[in-house]
Amino acid sequence: MAKKRGKVCLAHEGRMVEPLQLKGRETVRAMVDEVFAASGFNGRRLAEACHLYSRMLTENTTVALTLAGAMTPIGMSGPIISLIEKGFVDFIISTGANLYHDLHRPFGFPVTQGDFYVDDNVLADQGLVRVYDTFLETERTLLATDKVVRDACKNVKRGEPVSTAEFHREIGVEVARKAPHPEKSFLVAAALNDVPVYCSAPGDSSIGMNLIISYLQGAAIQIDPIRDIIETTAIVRASEKNGAVEVGGGHPKNFYMQTQPTLSQILRDQAKGGHDYFIQLTTDAPHWGGLSGATPQEARSWGKIKDATINNVVVYSCASITFPLLAQYVLTTNKPRKPKRLMQRIAELVADLTTRVRHSKRLEGMK
Repeated sequence: MAKKRGKVCLAHEGRMVEPLQLKGRETVRAMVDEVFAASGFNGRRLAEACHLYSRMLTENTTVALTLAGAMTPIGMSGPIISLIEKGFVDFIISTGANLYHDLHRPFGFPVTQGDFYVDDNVLADQGLVRVYDTFLETERTLLATDKVVRDACKNVKRGEPVSTAEFHREIGVEVARKAPHPEKSFLVAAALNDVPVYCSAPGDSSIGMNLIISYLQGAAIQIDPIRDIIETTAIVRASEKNGAVEVGGGHPKNFYMQTQPTLSQILRDQAKGGHDYFIQLTTDAPHWGGLSGATPQEARSWGKIKDATINNVVVYSCASITFPLLAQYVLTTNKPRKPKRLMQRIAELVADLTTRVRHSKRLEGMK
């Protein structure tokens, strides 16, 4: 996996591509190691991603998981919970929608398989909303989850700004206390394992929408997005190695990637030199301008990663297929890691970053 993809290889140096052998009883590990890795195109990229993630876990890497798209509506909270519990994810950056839809299952609110080829006028008349081929009920799912969010917000401190990680931890704690099935929420798993969960666009979801009631009634929760920038940058600055598993793109991807330019470009701190590892599962192509921070090769020019040709893999395929396979591979091939419990250390890490900034001669006179 460490070979530079940019170098020219003679044909005899590469692995022979033979007819793939399928015996009918292959495990995910065997499919990755003996089929995908022996093949080409995005099957081979997926194998490279599995091997790279495993290497990240053996090298004391602080692993960020970023989530875009509609992952939790189709059940992806499950793999995320397993990764958290094994210590394979240290912090998360997500869209608010993925966090909101994570809250349905712990309370048994309906999320059912439907069909993408339907008349949405009929769905609307019947009180159903659609996420492609997944149906949710307006009353029993959305409005019920809205109440869960508002009730959880009652325990969030007022009067001083909080990061989204602090805010989401309170939601996770409350759901763990009240839900009949807290084991079905990755926000609960994150809270129990001190995994910070950030949302780089907190107003862009039903969670943010529900906050307007307390705001308009004079009891606003003050979510400070700058604190999120500071906290994620402090985590990256303090880590021995840094790597990401990027599910989709969107603002979660770039919010993680920008921690390195925050250090090098803004704070004039050259200590890290870019992220060590990068995995992305995406269907976007760079030439349309919508790859959310573009390819890892382009990210190298911004100082977001250390090397343009090694320790990065992009799998161009649907994450509904690739993410469960990636998760299952690392879960079955790696020993559990001791949790980093970053949520407990945030204040310490931010204090250290603050001290460095205030005593930096490079930043003297800059405000």
